[in-house]
Amino acid sequence: MSTHDTLIQAAASLLDEGGEQAVTLRAVGHAVGVSHNAPYKHFRSRDALLAAVAAADLGTLTTNFAGIRGSGQSPKVKLLTSIGVLIAFSRERPSRYRLVFGAPTLAREHPELQGRSMACLAEIMALVDECKGANVLPNAPTRSLASLLLAAMHGLVLLEAQGQLRAEKGLPTVEENVELMVSLFSR
Repeated sequence: MSTHDTLIQAAASLLDEGGEQAVTLRAVGHAVGVSHNAPYKHFRSRDALLAAVAAADLGTLTTNFAGIRGSGQSPKVKLLTSIGVLIAFSRERPSRYRLVFGAPTLAREHPELQGRSMACLAEIMALVDECKGANVLPNAPTRSLASLLLAAMHGLVLLEAQGQLRAEKGLPTVEENVELMVSLFSR
């Protein structure tokens, strides 16, 4: 693995362990065992490093979605499985989830991140198109359907992360709510 990739991996680990405030170029250099100035040879700023972490995560998500899309499952199962991947990512890596989906300034300032974001969205839209073709979702604009599904899922994930969407309160899970929404769309 290259030093560049090792630095990204170390930044991702620091993000997982201590949130965004734990990621500094100095801390990443220390975690990798290089001088505190070495990360500056690969990333012009902390934001550039964070953008690289987000781009790597989006690349992984996109690959996962493409694999799910290529499976022999029904369109509805593919869509719900892909959304399940996003929900699992939000639970397993909350700081990285917030970075990927809650830092629009990074995407605007880093073209690679913007490109990865668009590729990831394209996979979700392809899944939505498959569902439309199978009459699982209505014949509405794909971008609108994908936006509604993602907005609802992100909102539900946020409610869950804040402790407002809990089984103890008698509320359905994020997954159950998303599945209900897809079912309501198909009527």
